[in-house]
Amino acid sequence: MFLEFFIWGAWFVTLGTFLGNNLSASGAETGMAFSTQSWGAIIAPFIIGLIADRYINAERILGILHLIGAVLMYQMYQSTDFQTFYPLVLGYMIAYMPTLALVNSVSFNQMTDPAKEFSFIRVWGTIGWILAGLSISFVFNWDTSENINQGLLRNTFLMTAIASAVLGIYSFTLPKTPPNIDKKEKVSVSTLLGLDALKLLKDKNFLIFFLSSILICIPLAFYYQNTNPFLAEIGVANPTGKMAIGQISEVAFMLLLPLFFKKFGFKVTILFAMLAWTIRYALFAFGDAGDLAFMLIIGIALHGICYDFFFVAGQIYTDSKAGKKYKSAAQVLITLATYGIGMLIGFWVAGKISDHYLTVDGTHIWQSIWLFPAMFAIVVLIIFALLFKNEKIEYVE
Repeated sequence: MFLEFFIWGAWFVTLGTFLGNNLSASGAETGMAFSTQSWGAIIAPFIIGLIADRYINAERILGILHLIGAVLMYQMYQSTDFQTFYPLVLGYMIAYMPTLALVNSVSFNQMTDPAKEFSFIRVWGTIGWILAGLSISFVFNWDTSENINQGLLRNTFLMTAIASAVLGIYSFTLPKTPPNIDKKEKVSVSTLLGLDALKLLKDKNFLIFFLSSILICIPLAFYYQNTNPFLAEIGVANPTGKMAIGQISEVAFMLLLPLFFKKFGFKVTILFAMLAWTIRYALFAFGDAGDLAFMLIIGIALHGICYDFFFVAGQIYTDSKAGKKYKSAAQVLITLATYGIGMLIGFWVAGKISDHYLTVDGTHIWQSIWLFPAMFAIVVLIIFALLFKNEKIEYVE
């Protein structure tokens, strides 16, 4: 779990900075590169449902995919232009995104009580992501302005390739996790994509939540795509290491979520998350690398509320609405809607907005860029507040 998320955090956070500074990518091209995550999320159910669940042990396909990833990541390290880089990052994300489900399958298969045991295993993933960011900033200093200009940020791909190769080999030593579905059993595209749960959209409340989940992913995409380039461009020291504060915050607010959820209920929890998105981007819009740097740090630290209070609370809500019959299908559907459709739109919009506010000297009008997702999030908040009728949902840990 540590290696799984170390790998993701070791290159994805600084991707926008690398593309803009070292491959001269436009905002639209950077959006294309980030959207490969969405294409990987859309394709992942087919790899899991058609191969991993039927023919090959989960730990073996986990190993194969990470070894493929290591090769692709090394080729990304050697790329010198966006046209060469893009098909490699697309291939990499198609290979990587299914491993997120596979590493969970391997974990769950070894547990007697996943509800109690899994969080203690999964937290090592967050630690891995944090240490990847701290390594880039404080161990290797690859994200300083001077080293970025010298192309040293490229080394993040080499570090990731090595970690992928290690995890790929290590995966073959993991306990056996055989396929859980008979290969003769018929499977449909609608089942793989969770479309069986579409009937839940007849419930007006769930429909409002579903559409809000897609819409809120547009501001979310701005954070992933633009935060590191923004911090690096305005001269914030050790930007990647400082962004690790967001993951530390994620762990802290994950612990606070049950208390908040039980005290205020689902609707207030979601509204609180949406408000946090607006506040975060307002802080980014008006903060700077000097006396107002504290505003940027607070904005990064709000990640725990922004992410946990919306997406984790949303998973709990989805689980409660789906019932036993559609539980798995509903989670697949909401993941497809957010990380697939929502983020795909979000990365495209973020790229277009970034290009629109690019100046002739190659810098950006960041205040205007950040005010767009801030206002977008407040509009989604108002729509959700007016249309979603409050209902009592039990928090189940």
